[in-house]
Amino acid sequence: MNFSKIKSDFELNFKADNRWKYLTSGLSNTLKITFFAVLLGVALGVLVAIVRSSYDKNSSEMKNGLGKFFLSIANAVCKIYLTVIRGTPVVVQLMIMYYIIFASSRNSMLVAVLSFGINSGAYVAEIIRSGIMSIDNGQFEAGRSLGLNYVQTMRYIIIPQALKNVLPALANEFIVLLKETSVAGYVTIRDLTMGGNIIRAATYSPFMPLIAVALIYLVIVMFFSWLIGILERRLRQSDH
Repeated sequence: MNFSKIKSDFELNFKADNRWKYLTSGLSNTLKITFFAVLLGVALGVLVAIVRSSYDKNSSEMKNGLGKFFLSIANAVCKIYLTVIRGTPVVVQLMIMYYIIFASSRNSMLVAVLSFGINSGAYVAEIIRSGIMSIDNGQFEAGRSLGLNYVQTMRYIIIPQALKNVLPALANEFIVLLKETSVAGYVTIRDLTMGGNIIRAATYSPFMPLIAVALIYLVIVMFFSWLIGILERRLRQSDH
């Protein structure tokens, strides 16, 4: 192994002109996009999950009227949203948002957060909906017997239990979203992957910058996987 060649390649790709800063600034942008997209995705996912599960649980028992009509419309909109978002690639959604819907805006970070958040919301919605549907109907009846209406029962009894059940799956969705942000460079965002590409284009040396990007992603994913493992053990212990 030619260590002098490795050293010179390392200095060319990272030390020369402080090119390592492309990776650190790119990592910062990647984490920012992921964090805010997760917040948006969870908020949107909870809303869609409540609409979908409420329709599934109550539509057959509801009397015809405005309440059932609006719930049916909301459920239809949510189903279309889930079908479209889950049926198209995230990179295509990102480019549609940037080049068509927000063509007049040049705030690519905001567009990326919206795109990844909306995409993540579709998957979060199904995760949370499965958690809500897994709660026994006796919990709803218990809430009613305590004098709570449907909204209060969902807020204080059902949603907390459902979130606890699906928390590991939600944490895994965070990891998936972190890796999906690697396509943010399609809308000129200098994320971690784009940082590696900038170095590669400047040095004509693809090996080290791309391996460095891969290793950084790997370390981050391993770290969050470790945290998820701790979370799952805590949840199992709290069940006993």
